[in-house]
Amino acid sequence: MKRSCLGAGMAALLLTAIAGCGLVKSVGKNPKGEALARLDTLPNYKNGGFENLAERNDSTVKRNKLLLLLHNRSKTTRPSHGLPWVKTNLRTLAAPAPIVVWFGHSSLLIKARQGNILIDPVFSNHAGPVPGLVTAFQGTTNYHAKDMPPIDVLIISHDHYDHMDYRTLKRLKDHIKTAVVPMGVGSDLVYWGFDPKKIIELNWNQSVTLPGGLRVTATPAQHRSNRTYSKANKTLWASYVIEADNYRLFYGGDSGYGPLFKQIGQQYGPFDLAFLECGQYSPNWPWAHLWLGQAAQAAVDLRTRLLQPIHWAKFEASDQTWNEPIKKLLPAAEKLGIPVNVPRIGEPYTLGDPPRKVVWWDF
Repeated sequence: MKRSCLGAGMAALLLTAIAGCGLVKSVGKNPKGEALARLDTLPNYKNGGFENLAERNDSTVKRNKLLLLLHNRSKTTRPSHGLPWVKTNLRTLAAPAPIVVWFGHSSLLIKARQGNILIDPVFSNHAGPVPGLVTAFQGTTNYHAKDMPPIDVLIISHDHYDHMDYRTLKRLKDHIKTAVVPMGVGSDLVYWGFDPKKIIELNWNQSVTLPGGLRVTATPAQHRSNRTYSKANKTLWASYVIEADNYRLFYGGDSGYGPLFKQIGQQYGPFDLAFLECGQYSPNWPWAHLWLGQAAQAAVDLRTRLLQPIHWAKFEASDQTWNEPIKKLLPAAEKLGIPVNVPRIGEPYTLGDPPRKVVWWDF
């Protein structure tokens, strides 16, 4: 066992070294030249990197993520068999209100009258610069880039591998009309072959109204960015307000809990539906992700009518039991009077319909 763990650790260290040398295309490219000079003018970019609105409020000893590979995890960090899923023809979705399809973790497709919105797509079945390090759960790998309809707007929340996947975006880029990303992330997309004219970078509280009337606003999040261990916070992270079909949606991306949720709720709410992370929390990063049932309180702060949990049920990125996030969230939400929508992977949900409540994760 020790030999196996040591081998995994050495492999990860080697990968980090290779990535740092720029030999892996999927690592991307941080802003340079004019792109970097533009970041230097921003109020939230200081001392060579972006900063959160609030200081980190934890005193936890920072431990390298590589230690996760050496930790003797419980077998329940991965489900015992494949997760149930629904096969949906994504090209024929139609309804008078926006339709949401969740693909596990934080990947979503929203079908609105103004067009198709794809958020943080990861369809390469792993979350890392090369295959094999963080693999997807069985049952979450049935949707691929080829299944997507033409994408009117791609939205990326930040540059972490479980949200911005090189292989997926390479396959999708010719089918994407516009990409809306946080400041600096456009440099990665250009490096991967995207047309710079199709990329819109937003700072917090900046908005863009796209053809057809779809409006997207980048809002603050409490997180970080990096695609190697040696370079952090060179690009921005964000949450988003999405206004479509007279509905207002909130996508939280990755964010720790803080006053920002109440501020966003006061400035942009109320919301018809909020997508908030509920999993992959850890003592290693208590300030960067919502902890246990905190998504329910964040939903109250946002003034949303309905909560849908994301950032769970696809990847093993922490040492929690795989279904603990949803089991902790539901009673917390019930206590606060927040309805929760928990569809199966690939199962379409139309805004205004009763929330999906079938318990499919109890194994």
